[in-house]
Amino acid sequence: MDTVRVALLREMLAGTEWLGATRRFAGALRGSVVSYGGGLLLVGTAEYEPWHFAAHLVDEAAWSGTPELSPTLVRHASRPSDPSHLAVGLGRVSAARRGETLLVVAPAAPGAVLLERVHDARRAGARVLALDTGDRDLAVLAHESLTAPPEPDVDLDTVQHLVSAAAGEPGLPRRRGRRRLRDRLSRLAEQLTAPPPAGW
Repeated sequence: MDTVRVALLREMLAGTEWLGATRRFAGALRGSVVSYGGGLLLVGTAEYEPWHFAAHLVDEAAWSGTPELSPTLVRHASRPSDPSHLAVGLGRVSAARRGETLLVVAPAAPGAVLLERVHDARRAGARVLALDTGDRDLAVLAHESLTAPPEPDVDLDTVQHLVSAAAGEPGLPRRRGRRRLRDRLSRLAEQLTAPPPAGW
């Protein structure tokens, strides 16, 4: 989606909560990847791979001079014979660690296999963000989430366009206040409940 179409979409949604919500989420995304120097993993569901969103993030990374926004697309059905940029499978989600950001796009229930791998990533310290349509299990795992409404004018595809465009903008606001404290407490709880390292 080009800048003119994004501008028209923003004009159409002026006065709604969606411009602010997508900018806040984009700010959380940008802040997460920039503060750690990259490491963005993008994954969809078994039925939906966010190719289009990945392409927009790559474009925004180039246009904004923020290479950290360029994601690694993780695929459910990758094969070793695929080109290297398309051969990253779900095992990469489980292998995510502190300093990496995992962005899950789920237009429907993500399924038990993906949720289990997202849980592994979160326990290992990865930051989890979710764009979805209201899945409760995914919302529990996500540090930040944005739920597309059941409105025809603002579907998940529209939300992805707004988020990718906003992520490339300089000077995005970062979340402050209670949510930030909650995130710190959540990370502390995860560290205290994590199993000891091997060899103990």
